[in-house]
Amino acid sequence: MSTENLQGQLYRSAPIAMEKEWIDYNGHLNMAYYNVVFDRGGDEFLAELGFGPKYAAERKLTIYTAEVHICYVQEIHLDHIVTVTSQLIDFDAKRLHTYNEIVHQDGWVAATAEVMSLHVDMNGPKVVPFPDDILPTLEFYKNAHSKLPLPARVGRSIGIKRK
Repeated sequence: MSTENLQGQLYRSAPIAMEKEWIDYNGHLNMAYYNVVFDRGGDEFLAELGFGPKYAAERKLTIYTAEVHICYVQEIHLDHIVTVTSQLIDFDAKRLHTYNEIVHQDGWVAATAEVMSLHVDMNGPKVVPFPDDILPTLEFYKNAHSKLPLPARVGRSIGIKRK
């Protein structure tokens, strides 16, 4: 866990470059590849929380995505470099609630994703509680990220608002 200067800061992934195959006939990132970008950046955050490839290989425990709500805010093009920021909103014995943003290198937000994830025993597969040794890291991030403002898009639902 890298705790240097974390209090009040989001987790930020390594830079992610767009790949030519991800760009659609409209000249921008195809909607499916926003998920790929969120997955790559989100996997870095999960590893920071203790749920990386080694965790899965050694313990046969992992994280599955149960639900995602993506908002597409601004187009991403082939020459763009982005990072994914992640905020642990909440967790319970078996679930993680996170909020992520794809942030362009110039600082603007391209997309947001609110995610509900499950802790899974791959031998089942079945949803199981987090091991005791993982809980301090989750508590640390929940506490650190609770000092940040709750993002406006957290808890948002889809619907046509009528006047």
